[in-house]
This record gives sequence, C-alpha cells and structure tokens, in this order.
Amino acid sequence: MFNELVNEVISLIESKESRERSRTKKEQSSFQYSVEYILKDLWLASKSIPVRETIMHKRSGHYSDNPRYRDPNLTYRPTMAAFEGLLNLNFIEITHEPEFNLQTKRGTATRFIARDELLDRFNQLDGHPAISLTPQLDSETIFLRNRIDGRKELIDYEDTASTEKWRENLRIINKTFNKHWVDLYVKDSEYATIADRINSSNEKEPIDLSKRFLVRIFTNGSFKEGGRFYRGWWQNVPSEYRRFITIDTKKTKEYDYSQLNPNMIYAAYNLELGSEDAYNRVLNGEHRDTVKQAFNAMIQASTALTSKPENIDLDPLGMTWRDLRQAVLDAHKPIQHLFFTGLGNQLQFEDSSIAESIMLQFAAIDAPALPIHDSFIMHHGYASELEENMRRGFYERFGRDINVKHEMVEEIVDNEEDCIEPKSLTFDEIIEGDKERTEWTERSDLWFKTVNP
Repeated sequence: MFNELVNEVISLIESKESRERSRTKKEQSSFQYSVEYILKDLWLASKSIPVRETIMHKRSGHYSDNPRYRDPNLTYRPTMAAFEGLLNLNFIEITHEPEFNLQTKRGTATRFIARDELLDRFNQLDGHPAISLTPQLDSETIFLRNRIDGRKELIDYEDTASTEKWRENLRIINKTFNKHWVDLYVKDSEYATIADRINSSNEKEPIDLSKRFLVRIFTNGSFKEGGRFYRGWWQNVPSEYRRFITIDTKKTKEYDYSQLNPNMIYAAYNLELGSEDAYNRVLNGEHRDTVKQAFNAMIQASTALTSKPENIDLDPLGMTWRDLRQAVLDAHKPIQHLFFTGLGNQLQFEDSSIAESIMLQFAAIDAPALPIHDSFIMHHGYASELEENMRRGFYERFGRDINVKHEMVEEIVDNEEDCIEPKSLTFDEIIEGDKERTEWTERSDLWFKTVNP
C-alpha cells in the first residue's frame, strides 16, 4: 500500500536525521505531508510517457507567493527536509541544478527523478497512481496570467460572480471526468514511439494519466481574454494517436469546428465569410496548414509581426514571410484591420465559452466531452449528439451556422500495423486480457475494480 511506503520512508529519513529537538506535532504533520506529496509526484512521474522529471522549488518565497495557486499544506522548511531526506537515502537523483540569472533576477527549479531503489518500491505497489491516489478536486481551477517583465506570470485577483460561476462549472465538469477512465489503447511496444514523439515536440508535455481534470487559464490580466481549458493529459497526445483514446474502454470519436477563427471573426463583425475555404483562398489552396498557422499567428499578434513566427516553416513554400503575410491580408480584405490587434485572445474567450457550454450539457447526462480547444473527443455513441451540440453552441453565440467535421488523422503512424482501432471491450474481455496491451488491460481492470469493488 502507498501509505505504508510513505510511513516507511518517513521512518528511514528520521533515522538518518541529526536533530537537536523533536518536531512539534504541527511540524511533524507538515513534514509527513511533504514526504507524501513528493512520493506521489515521483510515482506519477515514473508512470508518465515519457518518464518525466519532478520539480522542487528551493526558494522560500515560492511557498508564500500567490497563495491562491499554492497548496496551503506545503510549506518551505518541511518540504526541504523531506527533499534532503530523500537525497540522503539515495532515493532520488538531481538531474538539473537550479540556476539564477542576475540580470533577470529569475531562477530555474531543481529537477530530479526516482532512483532504482525507490522505483523498485513503486513497482511493488498494487495499482496505478493515476487510479489509486485520491485526486485533489478542490484545487484552484481559475487561473489569471499577465505578462510581467516579459514573462507570463500567474497573478492574484478578486473573485466575482463570473469567476465563482466558472469555478463551479469546472467543478461539475471535473466531477464528471472523475467518474470515468480515459486511456490510450495501444500496444505496450508503442509507448516508446509515443515517448519519442513527445520528446521531439516543444509543445507537448509527458502524458500523465492522473491529469484528468481541467483548469481554465485567462490571459493579459483580463477575464475577457483567453479562458481556454488546459491540463487534460489527452491534449498532449500526438495527433496521429488521438484516435486510440478510450473512455471506459470504449472507442471514441473526435469532432472539430471547421475554420473556427475565421468564422468567429466574420460573424462577430457581421461580415460574410463566403463558401470558399478561408485558408484555401490564400495561395490557391496550396499549403493550407501553413496558411492556417500564419492566419492564426497574425490574429493572435498585437504588433505588426514583421518577423516570421518560429513555428512556421516557409521552406516548402519558397516564399518570404513578408509575401505570405501579404497574401493572407489580400485574401481577407474585409477584416484586414483586425489582424495584429491581439484579437486572438478575445476569440479564445469566445471559443472557451462555447466549450464550457458543451461540456456542461454532457456533464448533465454523466458523459465526459474531452476538449482540445476547438475539438472534442467523446464516446463514439455520442457522436451525433456531440456534432449537434457543437453546431448549436456556435449558433447561440454568433447567430450563424458552422460546419463541424469528424477529425481525420492525416499523419501516418510509423507502426500502423501495430495500432488497430480501439474497440469496445466487455469486463470479461478485460479480465482475460490483451497480451499485447498488458498495460492498458491492467489499468482498465484496476479501474473497474475500483468503481465496482
């Protein structure tokens, strides 16, 4: 049991300490909480795809800054004692020492991983941490960011009727997610390929199956900008693998809005987008994905964006950023004046409001709708209802129709023959097991035993 491991580690740490006095009851409680907190994160990190590092902040001010976003039970001295104790036991290994920049007055956190002796103890535990550990559903879910000295920072705010309503809505949505098990139906041999895909991306975080709950992040110090939903593990799955996501062992479907940003802009300003694809009308339909990237970057930018965004590759186009930028402007003359005004963050608030309404509608019938910004993944049996609700959500917000399409995977999985489409399995089939997908089967089996003890 995990609690037994925590008690064992606490005893081992204390046996190596040389303290002049015993901890008070309050200090002991805080110390025990810190050990448990670090061990939980290390166990979860060891099961992530790829295995991730754990972060430790050694600056004392970190534990008092922005109390809204901090765990109140995690304080500086007990946490440092727990961390140093694990180091003394050789249970953890530091992989990245903290660094401090004298010019910016900012530093990086310490990163570390579990060593073999602790990993062996984790492997002896029953279950999977994403299922066995109790989730913290009472943590803050409404985040407000602003740019301070060139960096995005979380800032405090005064609650309003809106923030309280958004928080309550997320509580409803996350409680629904908590009742269901979302997993990835791939062969055990495929995890290494997925890990490589994530490691090669600057935008993807390791897949941690405990990240089943959402937060909502607003930007530019305003509750009218941003507001999209983040931190669901499925948002980090490479696009070509999303079709293998299962909910309660059932296969899923993904639907997304067609040309969402152009449709929102033209509708909001009472203009006609027309029947021609908003991105294909640039460069005569060639290089649509790159054109889409450019369009969205130009809408998101608050300056003229004279330099090419880093994530846009112009080599296949054989043209300069200036030429592509002008081609987008020429193809969208009715909204030329709206580019480079920072409108993108306001659009994110609009699409996040639609996303919230869709998730709440399905939460009311105990059906999780997993958001990936402008698309949703659901149990395949809800496909038609999902498409209808997405259309209705946009119409109620903008008074216009919009196309919704089933997301087709364009990229080819390297080991396509090893990744079959997910299927719906019975409980008996899960118990019997899929020898090529033992990890998925074991997690599913554990989940069913947890909800039906």
